[in-house]
Amino acid sequence: MNAAANVRIEALAPELADRALAMADTLGLPLAGDAEFALQLGAGGWQLQELGQDAAGPVRVDFLEGAVAHRRLHGGGSGQMIAKAVGIQPGVRPVIVDATAGLGRDAFLLAQLGCPVTLIERHPLIAALLADGLGRALGDPDVGVIIERMQLRQGNAVQLFRAWAEEPPQVIYLDPMFPHRDKSSLVKKEMRMFRPLVGADDDAPQLLQAALELATHRVVVKRPRKAPNIEGQSPGYVLEGKSSRYDIYPKKALKGK
Repeated sequence: MNAAANVRIEALAPELADRALAMADTLGLPLAGDAEFALQLGAGGWQLQELGQDAAGPVRVDFLEGAVAHRRLHGGGSGQMIAKAVGIQPGVRPVIVDATAGLGRDAFLLAQLGCPVTLIERHPLIAALLADGLGRALGDPDVGVIIERMQLRQGNAVQLFRAWAEEPPQVIYLDPMFPHRDKSSLVKKEMRMFRPLVGADDDAPQLLQAALELATHRVVVKRPRKAPNIEGQSPGYVLEGKSSRYDIYPKKALKGK
């Protein structure tokens, strides 16, 4: 974990103490002491809470309610730009690796549209939040079938790609950490909390190169609309929106079965 920030584990109810202790052992984090953040276990699952004065509210992974549920119900389906970027089209639902999973929102959307998605998250604390959210949503009658298409791996994507032993993914999706310009309170809260924990994705060029070597059909990189390309190979083409864009690195055409 980033040494610039410290985290403790907290149980918000006495009956949850054993599970909190197990997580503390898994992550190598303390159950007490001064900290900037707390990974808290409550009745609704795990959440990350900033501590101190003027702290933002907690961040958790929730695939059942809130922004993710709204996007699932009203997001525009396969007409969305991200769907076009990864190559979704009639009869084509590529096998995807989301190598910078974060809170899993893009991966969930792609799984909702029918794609098998492997999520890779290298920060163990964020991976713990993801695992908790996936586990809670799996039993939902409406969302569970989407979650079944999602598989989580915790680790460094560059290392995992170089040691990949199974069938390579058709598409690798990358969304490296960058300063969001979105003014919504949710984005501001998450970025405020995550930056001290995970830092910047300084190895984005290495990640792009490793992705290009592994993906069979294309690599897709989400960037701020006016941001420079990731250092290395130039994209073949770009899909541009109001605030962000998708750099497409095509290798082979995606075709339906």
